[in-house]
Formats: sequence, structure tokens, C-alpha cells
Amino acid sequence: MTHALPYFEDFAPTTGASRRPRSCLHSDAPRIVLNGDWRFRLSPTPRGLSDEMADPAFDDSGWDEIPVPSHWVLGQDGRFGLPAYTNVQYPFPVEPPFVPDENPTGDYRVEIDVPTDWQSLERVVLRFEGVESAFKVWLNGDEVGTAMGSRLSHEFDVTASLRPGSNVLAVRVHQWSIASYLEDQDQWWMPGIFRDVTLLGRPEGGIDDAWTRAEYDHETGAGTVHVEVDAEPSAFPVTFEVEDLGIHVTWDTPADIAPVHVDRVEPWSAESPTQYQGFLRTNVEALSIRLGFRTVRIEGDRFLVNGRRVVFHGVNRHEAHPERGRVFDEEHARADMLLMKQHNVNAIRTSHYPPHPRVLDLADELGFWVIDECDLETHGFEFGGWVGNPSDDPRFADAYLDRIERTIERDKNHPSIVMWSLGNESGTGRNLAAMSAWVHRRDPGRPVHYEGDYTGEYTDVYSRMYSNLQETESIGSDVIPGDLLGCTPGEGMRQRTKPFILCEYVHAMGNGPGQIGEYEDLVLRYPRLHGGFVWEWRDHGILTETADGEAFYAYGGDFGEVVHDGNFVMDGMVLPDDTPTPGLAEYKAVVQPVAFGLERDGGSATLVVENRYHSISTAHASLVWVLAVDGDDVATGVLDAAAVAAGDTARIPLPADALDAGELAGGDTGGSAPEVWLTVQAILRDDAPWAEAGHVVAVQQFDLTPAPRPAVPARWVDADEETYPASGATRLTLGDGEFDLATGRLVRLGSLEVDGPRLELWRAPTDNDRSDSSGSYELADPRLTFGKGVPGPSSEARWRQAGLDRLTHRVRSVKVGSGSLMVVVRTSAAQSFDSVDTTYCWTEGADGDLGLRVDIVPSAGWAITWPRVGIRIDLPASVTNAEWFGTGPFESYPDSRRAALVGRFSSLVDDLGAVYSMPQETGHRSDLRELELGTFDGEGGIVIQARPDTAGRRPGFTASRHTPQELDRAAHPHELPASEAVHLYIDAAQHGLGSRACGLDVLPEHQLWPSARTLELTIRSR
Repeated sequence: MTHALPYFEDFAPTTGASRRPRSCLHSDAPRIVLNGDWRFRLSPTPRGLSDEMADPAFDDSGWDEIPVPSHWVLGQDGRFGLPAYTNVQYPFPVEPPFVPDENPTGDYRVEIDVPTDWQSLERVVLRFEGVESAFKVWLNGDEVGTAMGSRLSHEFDVTASLRPGSNVLAVRVHQWSIASYLEDQDQWWMPGIFRDVTLLGRPEGGIDDAWTRAEYDHETGAGTVHVEVDAEPSAFPVTFEVEDLGIHVTWDTPADIAPVHVDRVEPWSAESPTQYQGFLRTNVEALSIRLGFRTVRIEGDRFLVNGRRVVFHGVNRHEAHPERGRVFDEEHARADMLLMKQHNVNAIRTSHYPPHPRVLDLADELGFWVIDECDLETHGFEFGGWVGNPSDDPRFADAYLDRIERTIERDKNHPSIVMWSLGNESGTGRNLAAMSAWVHRRDPGRPVHYEGDYTGEYTDVYSRMYSNLQETESIGSDVIPGDLLGCTPGEGMRQRTKPFILCEYVHAMGNGPGQIGEYEDLVLRYPRLHGGFVWEWRDHGILTETADGEAFYAYGGDFGEVVHDGNFVMDGMVLPDDTPTPGLAEYKAVVQPVAFGLERDGGSATLVVENRYHSISTAHASLVWVLAVDGDDVATGVLDAAAVAAGDTARIPLPADALDAGELAGGDTGGSAPEVWLTVQAILRDDAPWAEAGHVVAVQQFDLTPAPRPAVPARWVDADEETYPASGATRLTLGDGEFDLATGRLVRLGSLEVDGPRLELWRAPTDNDRSDSSGSYELADPRLTFGKGVPGPSSEARWRQAGLDRLTHRVRSVKVGSGSLMVVVRTSAAQSFDSVDTTYCWTEGADGDLGLRVDIVPSAGWAITWPRVGIRIDLPASVTNAEWFGTGPFESYPDSRRAALVGRFSSLVDDLGAVYSMPQETGHRSDLRELELGTFDGEGGIVIQARPDTAGRRPGFTASRHTPQELDRAAHPHELPASEAVHLYIDAAQHGLGSRACGLDVLPEHQLWPSARTLELTIRSR
């Protein structure tokens, strides 16, 4: 016997009194917000559940209470289940339209008190902004309808069921439904009524929907407003007014509505988000409308807004809160978006669904280019070769169209939206093509985006994710060897005519991403490339606790999920606790909208200022210069320069006092020329809506040092002075240091007990080190493989196989000279034929200083990269403070150092590294000149001066309370052992970061291959 499918397995996206989609309007008509505490009951399955709970007389006194909006798997101590994270795989069997009987189902009830005067309303509408994943609605026992589409707005006409006074609303929500197959979106699966619920009064003669399209003519400065009003003829006359533009127009009938022309308007852009307050009025209702004048065009392979090419310096933004999940928190969202603006982010892709409506209001207000993405992803079908993919299944046609219609109709009034996206990673097929056709008919003023349309059949831009540098450059230059991904030659020709964007790139998981700058260099070089959107903005960690109450941020598997994708959900440029990562600082520096260059001609110098903004001049910024000698500021000033127009370049002579200060580099300094650095900043003159006056928008440094300091080799005694330790001697004192002659290690420096140095080649693997998701650049040069590399194990796997995480050391010799000590140590791993000989040459200085030269010489057999090469010195746990002359304030690595500035910086040791939710390598600072580590009370410490090697390379440093081995063994920060020391690493070099967790391996020029290295240090106690 065949049974009818339950509604949550039915292909129809909505049933009953579901209304057609419309805008999220700001109306003065009456409304009742239903957010608050509702009665709640959870059942493990919908099978056998009756509808009796919808009866107003049903006794729900034994039910629990739950806040609406919320996810029932959050904030309830696990009694209603727990979240689950997957990236691609579905957490249930793939057999659409069916879902398992084990389908948690939540029943909600709430009493609504409706004013008596609502009887005069023509209609009453019940609006849900977000429910995951399918739901049925009853009012006063009457079944109203069903709906699916978790991140989409749904309205029901409840006029017939509503009564004055007390009403009972009942809602049944299913975690799994046929809609779940369309919502496989690389995020936590978290069911519930998680957005606002509102009862809307609709007066007779009101406006049901409105669309105001404000176009801008960049050649004349004029604006035109096209108004679309959805209202009954009885609602007219309708008045449209914008006081600041002198608009006051009344239309007596629908046929009278016509475009409104304005001779001069200020355009809207992401940099200057000018909006005008307007109103649409009938005799009974007024709609508040914000107008932003802008026009989007594609001309050839250029994406233009207001006639100018746009470069997207964007991020992918999921809705993620560490305690509330996808429940909207306006304060949190605004803080996030302010942080974006402060880091030069100008665009948002709403991955992978429309956000809460207020997010788009904020985007209009603060200024972002937005790609608004439909609530659609079927990525799990890729595991089956896309067989049965709903995107090409005609049974899903109505669901696909319903989703795109709801996206566009809700959000069509926002000037920030410059593209519609059909969804994400859903293969391709006729349903996507039909969505695109509908969008082009409904809104020809905005292009259509979808990365999965590899052939360009139904989209307007060529979009890719994670294309490598060689491929991206070939697309930008139109010199393309072979076919484009997924294209025949003919289809490739079509794609080559379109603007190109990277809808996802530089995957920001853990420490990284590397190589942001290389992508931006291509965007600057090739106008066809229009930038991209970093994956992604923030980590999705959920704040939870261990059994003994210790807080931590959970990722996949931490809630006992059998099917999960681990910490792949921790891949943002902002940590779960809202802390920006070093990767975000690097991104800000790479994409800064004002760039500087320096032209020198004899004794004069000219600053070159390039304005890379889309549409505004540099009038909002002061250009401040600072001259520093050996890290100390000696002169500063503000350049008196005219504003530079968008897209223009200006040359500004540097003032004489800056050049005079530069003369310090040529003075008599005892034969050691000081370092002279000129730093130029563009800073906000006045407060802006997104940052206070003084905020640094852009910064660049220039090295004015006329010549490098001469290298000072470490002193060693002559051969005939060489002696060996006296028989029975166990200790040696040189200057401030005491050495153990059995190991040759320094064991005391002044009042500090220390241990070291010893060679270190291991670092706690980063998420990128751990991954083999893309081709290896260690095994094949990307320049010879069109950026693909070859399939190969992760860097971590190769390093572990070589035993770099478990090195052993053997002292080969300890030799004592006159005021000197030489120690030779061989380092290798079990079953390894490769080794490293390290020679430590200590010399005693006149003031108790210790000179240390470290020569690191690998054997000839090494065939892998190294994570790092340097030395480790263990210091007491009482060491708390760090001050250094080198690069900072942020950490830096070979392929992530454009944010690194040379200067003098300070930090607590505990703050030197980022606290990633999965512990890993962090905290390295490059180009060290001088380092001082001291105790909080100032009673002890170590001072290290570092000189460049003969190739001019300076070392870097890391100071951490945990060793790489300890970090490596911990899956979360709370699993780290109690700290017993501070571990100082002076690295001759580090391997790059890359973004291989989902992207590029480390480029050859940033890889660390074994070779001889030298450290030249001076060490003393403080």
C-alpha cells in the first residue's frame, strides 16, 4: 500500500495559506512581535505524533519553555539534543525525498493577545523570518499551512483564524526534511525557530509591497527613481516623497506611476553610502524607504558601479554567534561589520543564504558591496558524482524557484546588493538555469552569479573558488594554456568575455592564510580580475564547557557526532571570541585603499600616493610621516597635500626636516650606520561611522638606511689556545652565563635558570600543514604544473615520517678555550640516515655579554622541507614580558608579512600568539634585531641582539609557554598541560603558511629546504 508523503518529504515548498514573497517593509501599520518564551516539547520522531497539541484547549503545562528565536540544540544543556557540523557530507542517508524516522521534531505553542481594534484590519499576516528546516502552523486549532526554506521569510494569511483577545499559535518544526537536501551549507545543523516571528496588521488601502530602484547617471550626476507599488486600486492615491531631493509626487491610479527624475544626487557606493530618506504613503499607511542611487553595469569584462570598475575586497559571511548560533544579535553583527570596515573589507558574500534582514540594512548604512546568495547548496551529492542532484531533477523545480523568488523579493530594495547569487556548490542543471532566467526577468539591473556554472551558460560573471595563482593570472591576462575548468573550448571563449571574481579564496583556517598579497598583485595588474571573497569571516566555534566547567570553543565531533568534519568549521579571520587573527591584519595591509611609493633623486625624495578607492578622494585622510632611527621616532609631520581623486596618483615632495633627520644615517656612529625607516600613514581626519579619528587606513614603510651594518663575526680562540674541560669539571662560567660541560648547554644567565640552546626543526603543524586537499608544491613546482602541483601527502605527514617531531641529540664535542666554548651536537631521528650538525661557539665579552655563533649544517641526504630551523632556549615561567626591535606588532611568516612593520614593540608573552581553537604554530616575529624577555617584577631577564647573516638574512623569534610537541598533542587549548617554562625560539628561518587546508600549498619561494644556516647573537642578562 502506498502512503502519501508527509509534508516534510513533499516536493511542494509551501502549502495552505502561504503568501507570495515580498519585501521586508518598514511600515507604520500595527504589528505584534512574538519573540519571547514559548512552550516547547521535543519528540525523537514525527511518526505517530498527533495534531492535538494545536487545540487551544490542549494542556501544555507539562512542557518546557524555550526562547524564540533560538536553536533547541543550544543553551539547553543538551536535553534537546546537540549541534552537529558537516562540511559536505549529509548527516543522514542520501535518498531524496526521504529523511530518517529518527527526525527530532519540536512542537511550539504561544498565546497571543490581539487588540480588539485589529478587527478593522483587512488582513492579518503571520511572518516567520527563519525556521529550520520544515514547519507546520496552526492558529486556534486551524491548520494554516506549511513551509520549507530555513533562511527564507515565509508569510501566512491568518485572518480567518484570528480573533480578538487570546489566540493560541502552534508550530511543529522538523530537523530533517526534503529541504535539508538543499541546505548542505558547511555549517552547524541547528534546528528551531531561530529568527523573528511577527504578526502584521494589514489595513485596507495599504501597500502590500514596494520596490524603489534608484539609478544613477555617472556622466550627468542625475538620478532616476523607478517605483513599483503592489496595492489594490482602492489604495490610491499614493504619494512618494523625498524631502532632501524635493520629491513630492502623488499618483491617483496605478497607471499614473512613472519614473521620478532628479537633476543632481549624491551616489551610493561602498565608500560613500549616501542614502536619502523617503516615504510612500496612502491614506492609511506610510512606508519608510531608504534610497541609495547607484547603477550596476557589465561592459565587456568589466564590472562597473556608477561607471567605475569595482574591486571586491570581500569576505564570506555566515551567520555565526558562539552562544546563539544563527540567531541574530544586532550588536554583534554591527561590531563584526565595523571590524570589517576597519580592516579595509568592502564587500560581503552572504554565504550561503540571505542573512537576517537587518544585516542588509547595516550594509546599506555602513557601505558594503553585497552578493546576496540564495539559500541553496546540495554539495553532498558530489560524493555520488552528482547523480540524483536536485539541481537537475524536475521534481525540485518549484522548490528552486521558490527559494530564489523569496531571496530577491525580500531584499530587492537594498542598494548594497550588486549581484544575486543562485546558491553554492550545487552542481549544475536545469533548475539553476530556470532560477537565473527568472532573476533576469525580474531584476535586469543586477547581474547573476553562481560559481558552479563553469560553462557560463546562465550567469553574468565568471566566478571561481580557489583557482591557483597561475590559473588566475592566465584568466586575467587571457593567455590560457588549455581549457578552462569544466569548459569546452567554445564555452571557455564565452567565459573569457566576462568579469572574473574569486567567490572564495585564501582559505583562512588556523594560522594563515599565506599568499594573500600574490593574489592582490594579480588583481592590480589585470583589470579583468575584480578581486574576491576570503573564506571566511569568522570561526563558527560554539562556546561550551568541559565536564569540570572549563570553557572552550567546540567544533565538529565535540558534541559526539558520528558524522562530522572536525575543525573545518574554524576557518575564519576572526576567532570565536571576536579576536581578529593575524591573517586579518595581513589582509588589511594587502588590500589597503591608499598605496605609497618613494622616488629618490640625490638629496630629495618624493612620496608617490596612489588612490585605489572606487569613488572617493583621499580628502578624509591625513598623510602622516614618521622617521625612526634604530626603532626610535625622531621626527614626524603631516604632509600638506591636496586630496587625490579616486584612481589617480599624486607625487608629493617630502619635507626638508624629514630629509634632515635622514642625515643621521650618515653621521659618525662609530662605524655602525643606524637603521633609518620612514613610515607613512593615511589616517582618518575625523570620526567616521565605522571608526574614530586617527584610525590607520593604510601604512607603508621605506628603508632609508644608506648601507647595512657590517657583520661582526663571533670571536673564537686560536687553535693553539684551545683546551678541553679539566678532568672532573662539570661547570664553566663565561660572563653572565654558567654552562653544563656535559651537554654544553647554558644553564644559568644572571639570576635566571635557563636550558639551551638546542636545535629545533619542528613546529606544531598548522591546519594548512596538516592538509593534503590540493596538490603538493614540494613535490612539483607550480610554475611547471600550471599551479596544480601533484597529489601528495601533507607537509605534516612528510615531516613526521622524517621524525622531525621526535629529534634526538648527541653531543659530539665540548671544547673550552680562553674565554670561549665550542659545542658540536648532532641531531637526528630514529631510523633516519639524515642528520644536522650544529656548532655553538660562545665567546665572553668585556661587559659580561656572551657572543653566540650557531652554525647549522645538514647532511646531504635531506629530501623534504623543514617546518623551521633555529634554536630553543627554555626560560623560567616567571618570564612574562617581551620587548623587541624587529617586525611587529603582528606576527609574520615568509608568505604573510605585508602587515609587518619594523620598529620597537612590546607585549605580554601570553599575548604573542593567537589562541586558535585547535592549537598550532603561532606567534613568530621576523627580522629580529633585539629582544628582551623579563619577569613581571623586573628582577631578571634575558637580552638578545641578533645580526644578519652573510646573506643579509635576519632571524625571527617565538616565545611560548608550550612547546611545539605540547601544542601538537592538544586538540583544544584547555587540553594543554600546565605551563612550567617559557620556550624561546630564535629561528634562522620558517616554512611559509600557504592555505592548503583548502587552497594553495606554500609557494617555492616561501618553502624552507635544508641548507646551512648561521645565527649571530649577543646574549646577556638583564
